[in-house]
Amino acid sequence: MAHDLESKPQAAMENEEKEARSNSVFAEKAEMADFKADAILAENAEHNMGVIDAIKAYPMASFWAFVMSCTIIMESYDVFLMGNFLALTRFKRDFGVCYDLPIGCVIETKWQSALQVSGQLGALIGVFLAGPLTSRIGYRWATLTGLMLLNVFIFSFYFANSLAVMFVAQLLEGLPWGIFIANAPAYCSEIVPIQLRAPATQMLQMFWAIGSIIVGAVTYSYNKVDHPDAYRIPIALQWMFPTPLAILVFCAPESPWWLVRKGRLEAAAHSVERLGRRSQVKSAETVAMMRRVIDMEASIKPPGHLELFKGTDLRRTLIVCGVYLAQNLTGNLIANQAVYFFQQAGINDDTAFALGLITSALQWIFVMLSWVLTTYYGRRAIYLWGSAANTILLIALGVAASVGTSNAASLAQASLGLIVSVLFTLGPAPASWVIIGETSAIRLRPLTTGMGRATYYIVEIPCIFLASYMLNPKSGNLGGKCGYVWGATGLLCLITAYFQLPEMKNRSYREIDIMFKRRIPARKWKKTEIDVNDDE
Repeated sequence: MAHDLESKPQAAMENEEKEARSNSVFAEKAEMADFKADAILAENAEHNMGVIDAIKAYPMASFWAFVMSCTIIMESYDVFLMGNFLALTRFKRDFGVCYDLPIGCVIETKWQSALQVSGQLGALIGVFLAGPLTSRIGYRWATLTGLMLLNVFIFSFYFANSLAVMFVAQLLEGLPWGIFIANAPAYCSEIVPIQLRAPATQMLQMFWAIGSIIVGAVTYSYNKVDHPDAYRIPIALQWMFPTPLAILVFCAPESPWWLVRKGRLEAAAHSVERLGRRSQVKSAETVAMMRRVIDMEASIKPPGHLELFKGTDLRRTLIVCGVYLAQNLTGNLIANQAVYFFQQAGINDDTAFALGLITSALQWIFVMLSWVLTTYYGRRAIYLWGSAANTILLIALGVAASVGTSNAASLAQASLGLIVSVLFTLGPAPASWVIIGETSAIRLRPLTTGMGRATYYIVEIPCIFLASYMLNPKSGNLGGKCGYVWGATGLLCLITAYFQLPEMKNRSYREIDIMFKRRIPARKWKKTEIDVNDDE
């Protein structure tokens, strides 16, 4: 009898536990169904937005993408500054080797190359630091760290009195550049809706052009100054950027995607509300959309570099790395050394600096035109057609340099060099930033963009040595004939892109994840349809 009395409560307790477990499972399924329904609503809302609708719904997202893109000015400024210093009269006299006319004073080939790769070497280290740092502390604090370090490192460049010290100073400045260049495209692509991803990430190329415009104007003004101020003042002007940007970045919202990855859903919702208008953006639904994608990519392991080379992430990594390295092989280095190139093509110093400034201004205009092209015609089409046109023009440049040394031939080379530099910013360059921002998995994005930029620097460093050798009158002295070399490498990049580069226009991050997992060939992406209920 006593046993029966004891067994009844125990049986009742077991039933209660089973019922509680059943209710818990049911509640979990209901909650998952609710947030998936919200995620579908948010994704459909983004798909149905036009570009103008997206700007109206997310005005502050556009502003903060603009602010983060400004960090690229600093690397651009310095890259073009070193290229222009090679052509600056006082700099050549103070640090170069002087020969009889018509050559005059020139920076030795080894130092030409060393000065231009030093910043890239530092940035190569910086991009590998950026991924783990950003994954841990977020885009805002990683960028703020870089800006404060840059303020300090500029001192070493300003007070440098030898090429060796300048080399080390540039190496140090490159460390924060690596953080900026790895974080900016990822942050910009994460804070805006689908329709604004192209213009938001292409702003990076616009600010690259703005950096070159500032350098062109400053060095053009100081070219005739016979005093060390001719290069000291352009160096000092770098202090214009870090502190004001640091104040703005401190006020910026963190990427809601990063916050969702960290499980900080309320903070993510607040970030979404800061990026968009509360009357038009439903933060709960937007965060649910982010949760859905991040759950699809979920892993119990923290993100690591080895994951970039496993499974479908390998393909994504190769696309990002390929697009980055192609920038160095399709005429970009002619743009970076535009003034020096014009001089070696037979143009006098004043005209060469003026052409360099005109080139930078035209690049800025063409980048803005590319916003329209990439937004409405897609990334793949603009990238391929732009790369094809650049390849043809590079070969034409080589032909122009092979027909003789007349004034007409010099003008033809200068004109083609200018067109190549400008056309690069209409097609391949701005489309590259969009592709880089969209291709990687959300979970691995800081690491993937860092790895891609590292590939850029690894390829750029030997290319800089090659470009300096080809243009230097005491070395290769090829002038415009370098177009044959860059035309050949550009053709190889074009063929690879045709078979491997997918079209991601109007695709949500969920759709992009699914299409990579299904291993859909690049040329079939545009016609492939993904059901809104699919998670794999």
